[in-house]
Amino acid sequence: MAEPTTTDYRISGMTCEHCVMSVDEAFRELPGVLGVVVDLQVGGISTATVTSERPLGDAEVAAAVDDAGYALAEA
Repeated sequence: MAEPTTTDYRISGMTCEHCVMSVDEAFRELPGVLGVVVDLQVGGISTATVTSERPLGDAEVAAAVDDAGYALAEA
């Protein structure tokens, strides 16, 4: 089995703990995700640190974040 991969994703539009729960749930629904830690930055760019069994595709990550009601921020 390959080593898990950990990636940080920058997310805009998050303002509260409900936002954190929505993003956490969206990532955990992706196949292969082992863990999620969301660092909420009210009024700024929040970060989701995602550990997964495989590298996640950009399109699937963007779709999950969009489905939760937020957007990936530019790097």
